[in-house]
Formats: sequence, C-alpha cells, structure tokens
Amino acid sequence: MALINSVLSWLIKKRIHQIELFIKYPHEVQEEWFFKLINTAKDTEWGKKYDYASIKNVEQYRERVPVSTYEDIFPYIERLKNGETNILWPEEIKWFAKSSGTTAGKSKFIPVSESTIEECHFKGGKDVLTLYLNNYPDSELFTGKGLLMGGSSNIQEVNNSSYYVGDLSAILMQNMPYWAQLMRTPSLAIAMMDEWESKINMIAESTLDHNVTSLSGVPSWTLVLLRKILEISGKDNVSDVWPNLEVFFHGGVSMTPYFQEYRRLIRSDKMKYFETYNASEGFFGIQDQSNSHDMLLMLDYGIYYEFIPLDDRDRETTEVKELFEVEKGVNYAMVISTNSGLWRYKIGDTVRFTSLSPYRIRITGRTKNYINVVGEELIIDNADKALSIACEKTGATITDYTAAPLFEGETIRHEWIIEFAKEPEDFEFFRETFDTALKSLNSDYEAKRYHSMVLKEPLVDKAPQGTFYRWMKKKNKLGGQHKVPRLSNNRKYIEEIKACCL
Repeated sequence: MALINSVLSWLIKKRIHQIELFIKYPHEVQEEWFFKLINTAKDTEWGKKYDYASIKNVEQYRERVPVSTYEDIFPYIERLKNGETNILWPEEIKWFAKSSGTTAGKSKFIPVSESTIEECHFKGGKDVLTLYLNNYPDSELFTGKGLLMGGSSNIQEVNNSSYYVGDLSAILMQNMPYWAQLMRTPSLAIAMMDEWESKINMIAESTLDHNVTSLSGVPSWTLVLLRKILEISGKDNVSDVWPNLEVFFHGGVSMTPYFQEYRRLIRSDKMKYFETYNASEGFFGIQDQSNSHDMLLMLDYGIYYEFIPLDDRDRETTEVKELFEVEKGVNYAMVISTNSGLWRYKIGDTVRFTSLSPYRIRITGRTKNYINVVGEELIIDNADKALSIACEKTGATITDYTAAPLFEGETIRHEWIIEFAKEPEDFEFFRETFDTALKSLNSDYEAKRYHSMVLKEPLVDKAPQGTFYRWMKKKNKLGGQHKVPRLSNNRKYIEEIKACCL
C-alpha cells in the first residue's frame, strides 16, 4: 500500500497541475483542441465536404458546418457500421455505443474511436479518481475493489467487417487495461450478461464477500442492486455487507430524488457521493469539490464545446455561443465536436453554468424532456429539487417518477406518477409541499399557479412498488442505458404506465 500510495500521489499531483492549466487558460485549451480536430479530419469525406483544410478560425467553421442531430448523421453512421472508413474521422471505427437516452424511439449507435476511448473516457475515469483523492487524501479506496454496473455488448458482422455494439460501460470495460480489471468487480463474464434480472442476481451473489470500497453506476439501477444485496444478505444496512464502502460515483440521471433512499440503505458517516457526466458521446464533467455537486467542465478531452441558449419558453434559439460567451444561470443545449467525428452535434442535454471561473456546470435536463403547455417552463432540474424538498419535509423516499399535463375540459393541471420506496406520513402534505417547492424554484410555474387561474393544483398518483420496473421490463428497457422519461408535453408514457401497471 505504501508503494501504491506513493505512485498515486505523484500521478495525482501531475494531473492536478494539468487541470489547473486548463482552468487558468480555458479558451486557449479549447482553441488548441479545435484546430487539432479540424486538422486531423481535413482529409475525411466530411472534412473535404466542408473544406476543413481552408478553415482558419472558429467563425469559418460555424459558417460552413451546420449544427446536427443524430438523424442528420445517421446515414454516415450506417456506412461506418458497413465497414467504410475515413468518413467522419480518419480512424477505423469498430465500437458503437448503444444509447437510447429515454424509453422513447429506437436506439442510437454513437461511433466511438480509439482516440475517444483513450483521450476522453479513460482519461475521464482516471480524473474522477484524481479529483476524488485530491479531495479525500486519506481515502482507502484502493484497499478493496470498485463495483461497476456494466452493460452488455455483442459483435455484429456486416460485409465481412465486424463491429461491436454495446452500452458505453460495456465498451469501456472490454477495453480496460489488465491492471484496471484487477481493481474492479464482478467478473467480466457476469458484467457483460445480457439478461438484466439474472445479471443483478449474479452480481449480488458474486460480490457479497468482496471488499467493495466504491460503486459506479446510474442511481436508479444501482438502487435495484443494493436492494438485492440486502435481500440476499439478510442485512438492512449496506455498510454491514461492505464495511469499507466509501463512495458512489454516479451519473446518467440526477441523484437528487434518490439521496434520501441511499442514505437509508447505506448508513455510514464515511459514505460520499461524487457526480460525473459521462455520456455515450463523451466525458464532459466531474465533481471537483467535496461540498458541491457542480461539475468541472473538462476541457482537454478531445471535445470542442458550443452552447445554444434556450429562450423563455425553453426552446432552442438560433444563437450559438462559444465557451467565452456563456453566462451563469442560463439553460443551454450542448453542442460538441469530437475525436470520434461528431461535428457540431447536439447531444440532447441541457446544462446551466454555475461558475465561469472555473467553468462549472449542472445538468438541468433534456431538450425534449419538459412540460410547457401554459408557459410554466417546467424542467427536470425543478422537478428533482422540488421532490427532494418534499421528501425531506415528509420523511418520504422516491424510487421513480414521471409527469405529463392533464386536460380535463377547460381545466389544466400536471399529473405525476410517483413510486415511493417509503411513503410520506401525510400524503396531502407531501403534495402541497411539492407544489409549494415548485413555485419557489420556478417563477413561471408560480405565476401560472396563482389562484389556480391557469394551472390547477397537481394531481399526484401513488404507484405501487415495482411499477416503473415492470413498465421498463415490458418495453425490454431494463439496464443502465435506459432511463425513465421524467417530463413530457404529451401523455404517451403516462398512459402506457397506467395501462400496464396501475
């Protein structure tokens, strides 16, 4: 351990110095990566189409290259999967991260180059440890193993060319160096299992006797595992199973609604929660302070960032901002150019800057996940925080939720389906507290709720335990890459849940 700690200490100091450099010179670092990306891709089909070789500045790039969505680049991705090369990026693309974002629609297949694996995702993983250990130098993280909730992957062959499809965690686990594999659990064979329910059982049974010091995964799905751990072990506290567990590295969905339930299941004074922002398209942010869940925007991962402000009705404007043009407190749709050949690509997430020196962000939702039928402009960040406040004041804990507008003649209200791990002692007080919290967090919601003139009080339905799990299972959407859609402007999901499970 003394040798390991000495080596780690040296590596941490070296990397912290590099992070401090991009914090001090953020725009210079981003400009450097911009030109590196452009120059590397100038001889690709895409680079020739937009004449990357003659681009001299960001302004020219923005004038020539349109902002794109997955639908725009889908034909190029299909060609990559068919074995064509040098289309979007000069490397041969063998890996495609399967990403659905929500239960809606068909899966996306995001190209993942070797450069992105090494310079972005693996670098991000190392930086998570670097920033965590920099905050907690007395950590005993490496005295045990990290439990990573992995997905599944498979090999597909087209035109005698093989490519690999899986969710991002599966791709990263299969590319991990040998030394990293030794530090994680469960075995790769179990971690890569396709059938979700069998995998949860196998992970729980195979890790019960391990010295697990850290967890990594999506909060909603990791809860499923922790409950299975307690069920099999007969314990009521995860710390009795893994006494040296000290941190949960979480991402994928907001942790805010789940904190109370995690604290109920893991009762330990040393337990910490560390947020990350790692998506199929890239690794974007890492919590860098122990007392704040804001995330440092990572600027040297082979990604060039742009941001589209959302207007007063949470619609994207026609403006596109560079990093030096962003403002605190504004919701932005994020646009990225990457070393996997995603050019001015909208990833579908919205973020808000909480600091401009250094650049720190919070994820506020999805560009397509909101409710705005009467100008209330309700976003996921509002909902998560309001639910957390209501839970804290009523002693409740939440498993999952979704919401949509409800039209009853001339009456309009929001209908919420909430699955409680622990129900509030006074349900009506919970509903009132939740509504009041939404008003305090969102002035537009408050205005529309004034005397219930435009928007009536919310309708809150208590869902039986297991409701969202059964719905996701019916849709064949179990597992970490799939997320329950929180907010919607139509009633498609909420009606499906009612028909299926209520």
